[in-house]
Amino acid sequence: MSKLRFKISMSLDGFVAGPSQSVDNPLGIGGGRLHEWAFQLAVFRALLGFEGGVVNESTPVVEESLANIGATVMGRNMFGGHPGPWDAETPWSGWWGVNPPFHHPVFVLTHHAREPLELEGGTTFTFVTAGVETALEQARRAAGGADVSLAGGARAAQQYLAAGLVDEMEINVVPTLLGSGERLFDGVGDNLHGLDLVRTVAAPTVTHLKFVRR
Repeated sequence: MSKLRFKISMSLDGFVAGPSQSVDNPLGIGGGRLHEWAFQLAVFRALLGFEGGVVNESTPVVEESLANIGATVMGRNMFGGHPGPWDAETPWSGWWGVNPPFHHPVFVLTHHAREPLELEGGTTFTFVTAGVETALEQARRAAGGADVSLAGGARAAQQYLAAGLVDEMEINVVPTLLGSGERLFDGVGDNLHGLDLVRTVAAPTVTHLKFVRR
């Protein structure tokens, strides 16, 4: 069976997004600092269609995280837009424009039904109202034997972690403090739900911690 692989950047005080998240500020106040290390990398910039960038100890970590992914699962907050029912007059289509960087099927956890959204480059967003296990089942079928990426945000990750469904987890710890916001491990107990630390990679502005299921 394909693996569910989760990756996310986190501050030293445990936050994966800053306070006051909104459509205008999706990562919250200070949240952009969590991803500066990635935007400097040539491999990450190429994924977004940009040139330039650096190669360092983070490069093989990111390359590995992108390999053999056939579908993605994410929460409603990561897909973004307003809370509550979808606005039929001005439907939200994500943060990424008409050609999102996924290029494979994406399954969005939500309480509000919506028809699939097909965009350029092979990305189709399917909105799943039946819970995390159903979304994962659909993603695995769509991945065709490849792995499934769990893209976050925190609440989606908490549900999959608590259910023991995460097979691999990469935490990119950034040396910054956000003070408040959205914590990754709120409500998931005091254990790692079967995940063991197997690798630590120190890069110039981030430390990568990889965990795998026993």
